[in-house]
Amino acid sequence: MEMNRVPPKRRSWAEPWKVKVVEPLKTTTRDHRRKCMAEAGYNTFLLRSEDVYIDLLTDSGTSAMSDRQWAGMMLGDEAYAGSRNYYHLQEAVQTYYGYRYLVPTHQGRGAEHLLSRILIKPGDSVPGNMYFTTTRLHQELAGGRFVDCITPAAHDPADPSPFKGDFDLDALERLIGEVGAARIPYICVGATVNMAGGQPISMANMRAVRELATRHGIRVFLDATRAVENAYFIQQREPGHVDRSVASILREFCDLSDGCTMSGKKDAMVNIGGWLAMNDAELYQEAANLVVVYEGLHTYGGMAGRDMEAMAQGIVESVDDDHVRARVGQVEYLGQKLIDWGIPIVRPIGGHAVYLDAKAFYPHLPQDEFPAQRLAAELYLDSGVRAMERGIVSAGRDPATGDHHYPRLELVRLTIPRRVYTQAHMDVTAESVAAVHERRHEAKGLAMVFEPKYLRFFQARFESKD
Repeated sequence: MEMNRVPPKRRSWAEPWKVKVVEPLKTTTRDHRRKCMAEAGYNTFLLRSEDVYIDLLTDSGTSAMSDRQWAGMMLGDEAYAGSRNYYHLQEAVQTYYGYRYLVPTHQGRGAEHLLSRILIKPGDSVPGNMYFTTTRLHQELAGGRFVDCITPAAHDPADPSPFKGDFDLDALERLIGEVGAARIPYICVGATVNMAGGQPISMANMRAVRELATRHGIRVFLDATRAVENAYFIQQREPGHVDRSVASILREFCDLSDGCTMSGKKDAMVNIGGWLAMNDAELYQEAANLVVVYEGLHTYGGMAGRDMEAMAQGIVESVDDDHVRARVGQVEYLGQKLIDWGIPIVRPIGGHAVYLDAKAFYPHLPQDEFPAQRLAAELYLDSGVRAMERGIVSAGRDPATGDHHYPRLELVRLTIPRRVYTQAHMDVTAESVAAVHERRHEAKGLAMVFEPKYLRFFQARFESKD
């Protein structure tokens, strides 16, 4: 007798692309990984990529380009001045981000450098919704100080608030009252907020920031590195936006700012490149002049023509709703699996990464024994998965006192490159995290034995306290 078959209620989604080229991966033994980790001084940045199985260190410049992007690489106009690819990139930025003027840079930190040198004077204060490493350093090197004005919920990994990237508007207003609007060159808006766990800022909060800034005559500059993913969260979580396209939300969001810095290595899915964009003609003239000193001519700014062409195409692809849904969906797949297994992560799940709560993993380790650094090392030792510390090491030191910054968040970031790994890779990663979590009581602290002057998380070395 034929049985009645009831179709499953759950309908799976699949990536809106198919694989055309593959890159072989190498698996290694634990003994080999132990040797590699010792040579790297327990810093995953110092591992050789050939010794890594699944590389979740960063989504910066590590995404897979499309066939159309690769085709665009063959259309590179490598003229020193006036490359046609610059004008293609300019058109894409104007169309999807809305800014009038574009200054290309070799990557996002090149744009941060230009903006900081042009606008910040010694003694200035720059408010933002949580620091980012390179952004804060450029602000400090220009003589300014970063002031965190993010909502308090952002500092609690377990808080389920949907927009933990929002500004605390009262804190922002207090800062303006304390230092005066003339000593605030601009408000720095991160979207999404990387160091908070990839958390978005709402359209309503961005609009309120814009209104406050306008009232006091202060510029608003956006770190638009992952603004496309921020637009997706607005679409999914904020009332009144669910029926809109990601592209339309992105444009409205950017229209609430005066300009942006951008690392095209994230949302735009290229291996290198970025830009500084703005609406003010006078500011553009300063930036177009200064970029010649540090990056290159204002029509290439440290990028080859082929890279600008690939980025222009990447911008078009980045705002496709199916693409963003699948991109964030893969991150959510990994995060939800860990939540289901009782593993402590930052909630809600972010747009570009899953963040492990290292304090909850290793409550027996004091923060100055670098629990997140140890957790990233243990994950690599277990499976060859490479992740990144985002805690006290990344926070660095107070430039005035020399003491460690002690952030409330001590995290390990599992960063998912776009269009690179399959769900099976996510399963392997989740199972490795679970295995490390089972052995969490055995973990020992680390001691820092080498510390570079700037951005120490890139090159610092550690020894185990075993």
